[in-house]
Amino acid sequence: MDHTSARIRLAPRLSSVAPSPMLSLIANAAALRAEGRDIISLAAGEPDFDTPDHIQDAACLAIRSGDTHYTAADGTRELKKAVQRKFARENQLNYSLNEITVGSGAKQVIFNALAATVSEGDEVILTAPFYPSYVEMTRMNGGIPVIVPTTMASGFRLNPADLEAAITPRTRWLVLNSPSNPTGTALSERDLEDLAEVLLKHSHILVLADDIYEHLLFTQTPFQTPAKVAPPLKERTLTVNGVSKAYCMTGWRIGYAGGPAKLIEAMGTVQSQVTSCPSSISQAAAIAALDGPQDVLSRLREIFQERRNLVVEKLNAIDGLHCPVPEGAFYVFPSCEALIGRRTPRGEIIQSDTALAKYLLDNADVAVVPGSAFGNENHIRISYATSSEQLELACIRIADAIAALN
Repeated sequence: MDHTSARIRLAPRLSSVAPSPMLSLIANAAALRAEGRDIISLAAGEPDFDTPDHIQDAACLAIRSGDTHYTAADGTRELKKAVQRKFARENQLNYSLNEITVGSGAKQVIFNALAATVSEGDEVILTAPFYPSYVEMTRMNGGIPVIVPTTMASGFRLNPADLEAAITPRTRWLVLNSPSNPTGTALSERDLEDLAEVLLKHSHILVLADDIYEHLLFTQTPFQTPAKVAPPLKERTLTVNGVSKAYCMTGWRIGYAGGPAKLIEAMGTVQSQVTSCPSSISQAAAIAALDGPQDVLSRLREIFQERRNLVVEKLNAIDGLHCPVPEGAFYVFPSCEALIGRRTPRGEIIQSDTALAKYLLDNADVAVVPGSAFGNENHIRISYATSSEQLELACIRIADAIAALN
């Protein structure tokens, strides 16, 4: 018996919390690659480009200048000013500095918000497919995830009537992610107006707008966010964003948000007792990202749109997959329902999207994420945040492996 393990008693709340499926798949793919397998991982939500030079230079300058000490717990005044300018310039949202917070990634900002506001039994409305961390962070803070399903036929959009039906006196938050991970769905101005009409009837509900993929939008219409579209909602909306996706800074871990001063202050209290401040060096780099040349955004958007078109075309040519065209982010979320029940060359039956993902990893050396991880079975999520050459090869491998199914 392992006596050390016997002495460690885990908190009961962890019994309902699952580890990140994406990080688990990425780690598994890396382990197989270390064994010599030529694994193409399409699981990670991470741009495959280095951080732009001017942002790296700002970080190096911060190090050489001795900017390596603690900062204010929820971000430097200088970075908050840069965030303030960003919100005003790009979203027409005006926040005072005490209405802005900075954390170690957008995920920490979201966790801080839930930790500061969710009591035991409070409900958080999420749409499926959802980013899995929303569910787990809600549970970790004693909340109850209320999942509202959406359909491929509706473009994975939340129906206002379904939102109304999900609301109860215990509803604390509605979480909206646009463009969405995993579907790439982007909510239009009309979409947000229709949802706002429901929300304005229920003053006890806070709105969390996760805008992390804002600059990866491929539609002709401009990006929209709830606090801009429905100004009366601004006083109870937390608008979350970060530098990870748009500026290829995933490892720098800087997220930020604008929202009501009372909420921002409470989130800062949470952060002060958990991580203290974000990295001072990363904060200096984030200022350079937000205030520096923005042409990198359009260049990356064009590259990702070309990759999206490539992957959608290749996947839709595979018998058994149906891949809608996403409007943003860098994921596709094809249906694999027609493949469920088919038999592998070994005689095993593909009984679920999870089984299909395992089959593709074992037989095609391609890592994808099953849709069930996002609350939608019979789908798979594929990230096209890798080179066109790797995407071409991955699609060929997927096509060959699926063609071998009986």
